[in-house]
Amino acid sequence: MNRRRFLQNLAVTGAALETAGAEPGPQTIEPPIVEGHTLLSEFTLDGVAWKVYEDLRVRDGSITFVPSRGAPRVMSKTAEPTFSTASTPHLGLNLQEIGASGPDLLADKLLAGGGDPSEEQVRDAAPPLGSATGQGQATSGAPARLPWNTFVGTKECFDTMMVYPQGNTRTYHPSQYFPELRAPGVTQKRFEGMLGGWMPAPRKVVPLEGGAYIEMIVFGDVEAKDRFIVQTWHRTAKIENGKITKVVYGYSYPAYPPARLDPKPEEFYRGLLVFANYWDRQLRDVTPMTLPKDDWVDMAKHAVAKEIMVRPGGVYPKYGAVDRDYYGPEYDGFQDVFTSSVYTNLELGRFEPARAIVDNYFTDFVDAKGMINMRGPETAQFGMTLSLLARYYNYTRDAELLVKHRGKIEATAAMLAEMHDEALKRPADDPGHGLIHGWSESDACLANTPEVWWKPYFANSAFTVRGLRDLGRVWPEITRRGGGSERQAQDWLRRAETLREATIGSMEKNVRRDMTPSYIGPLPGTTMTFRDALAKERPSPQQWPHRPYAELMQADILPASLANLVADCMRGYGATTMGVVANVSPRNRAILGFISYGYAQMLLRLDRVEEYLLFLYAHRYHDHTPGSWTAGEVAGINGGTALFCIPAQQTIPMMVRWMLALEDSDEDRLYLGKGVPREWAGSGKPIEIRQAPTRWGRVNFAMKGASATVELARAGAPKELHVKLRVPGGLKSATVNGRPGVVKDDTVVIQTGSERRFEIAG
Repeated sequence: MNRRRFLQNLAVTGAALETAGAEPGPQTIEPPIVEGHTLLSEFTLDGVAWKVYEDLRVRDGSITFVPSRGAPRVMSKTAEPTFSTASTPHLGLNLQEIGASGPDLLADKLLAGGGDPSEEQVRDAAPPLGSATGQGQATSGAPARLPWNTFVGTKECFDTMMVYPQGNTRTYHPSQYFPELRAPGVTQKRFEGMLGGWMPAPRKVVPLEGGAYIEMIVFGDVEAKDRFIVQTWHRTAKIENGKITKVVYGYSYPAYPPARLDPKPEEFYRGLLVFANYWDRQLRDVTPMTLPKDDWVDMAKHAVAKEIMVRPGGVYPKYGAVDRDYYGPEYDGFQDVFTSSVYTNLELGRFEPARAIVDNYFTDFVDAKGMINMRGPETAQFGMTLSLLARYYNYTRDAELLVKHRGKIEATAAMLAEMHDEALKRPADDPGHGLIHGWSESDACLANTPEVWWKPYFANSAFTVRGLRDLGRVWPEITRRGGGSERQAQDWLRRAETLREATIGSMEKNVRRDMTPSYIGPLPGTTMTFRDALAKERPSPQQWPHRPYAELMQADILPASLANLVADCMRGYGATTMGVVANVSPRNRAILGFISYGYAQMLLRLDRVEEYLLFLYAHRYHDHTPGSWTAGEVAGINGGTALFCIPAQQTIPMMVRWMLALEDSDEDRLYLGKGVPREWAGSGKPIEIRQAPTRWGRVNFAMKGASATVELARAGAPKELHVKLRVPGGLKSATVNGRPGVVKDDTVVIQTGSERRFEIAG
């Protein structure tokens, strides 16, 4: 398949269903669209005259662009408090007790009432990130982040520009024009959000006495041609009694008359409209979703925008966003950047970016032996890479790209196979016999004795199983040859089954059933729990246990009973914080923002939906800065700062996608609506995902209350649908296309047969 065929396939796939989504355009609003709004400016763009209005009657009023011909463009505003609104922090629990406890006390309390956790209660369970800068700092081994809390940029620029809580960038300070912003503590009680809902145009609102407030808006100039310098547009306005009483427009730097003057209003608003159209184009391929709360869709799309800004040219990998705060080249080949990005882009239907990222990584960061151009490989991530390559093919049918990198892909699998062969040579009584040994955490390579962590972590073998199994199923079709390709694939599948049996067998032998809950360590042969080991061993092979636990769960090779045991163990012995995978420490509690999504996915697979929702809410409210939605690698739970990394940012979009549509890893089965909160299902508001990519083609799913509609790309694929309708009180019965349906645990089980459209009425 050549590139033209690939693009044609994208078009055909996108049009496979009758209700295929078109490229988004400007929002059409029927007159009177701006009644009561204030006229701000007028300008001309591409021969069309525009008028700009703003609703100043409310703090979060929209900005509306009205053209002389065509449809208006409305840019909404969001705002969240950056300070705690809870009367009692940490649900009244003692922070030291929370940190020292084995059981996840916050999770236990948030789930104590039965049923879904309350989103508001989870939000208030700890101070928001950044609300007490310098306190409650997470222990991640990384340097403290400078107190910026978001950034702006473009796809074309190779760098980003930080934006600070007080509205500053590193080149422009609104406080020069508004001395009110210099008052001690005035910006600590601010609100933050975005202009345009999800668009990377941070908005900061600082309340003043008498109901007045100062609003700061900043965004990157998408027309600038600088390679490394992000040019920025600024508007700082004081608003009193529904009127702008003072406003200053800025562009990148303070004025230096007569050569450099502050921009005119019409220049700013023209730049804003161009910005909005630009970002619409960048995200035109995101799978459309509708939820009762728009902010969840906005968060998913904003995560995509952040990745576009972070990756130079939208392609080259970067772990962080600034200076040496994870933006150095030593992190570029980090496997988590690659795997989280490919996974997110595939799940959101962004096939062309996924293709470019795969091509870049295998061209620049993988050598002929399958080794990566990065200091510390993580063994399980090699298996995850192979699994994602199979997913890429299943979604796109693009064999050309994978054949291009065939040698490196097969070398990656061969490297894992050789490591497995070495494990089989170990004595039969060796706890690691038959299990792949290797580093789990990249940072192990920096220690004086890195061999301490060259161990048979269960996740190493589990993800190798997943990778070899998934790739083996499609490799002959990808290479389009018999003989060698077929034999190679069969060898991978046989090896995967051998390794799976060894992994499960070893885990069963190492379960401590004398403990409550039962305990299983991250590797065989351990005599102490991971927390005890961290407190007593220097160094400890059980350092960074959060990663192997999360990867073990995500690989999805365990029987449900054993997977549930692992989840109970993690929550019971200190590996979760407020329901999210913890950055494990002997005494402290912190949220692991990145890689933890694998654990969340398994919670959903196990139908532990309440815990899945707790993870979702806790990650959103306690691993992201409020309103500006910047995700941290590791975040404490006392309002401190966290170091941004892009894999953490990818968690919410994947979880929102999975709550609506999730494939079974091995069976010919698709789960729909599996993670929808009961509150949403009972709201009577539409819940929908259109053109969701799956290995069976694009799928449409819509539900409203106890009714749902499913449309498949082709009849009978997949063979089975599990449509979950989590209405309050539970689903009692349902019909499917007018016939009695099979209902179990709120789920309508459908054998698709020769049909491709299903109407479910509960």
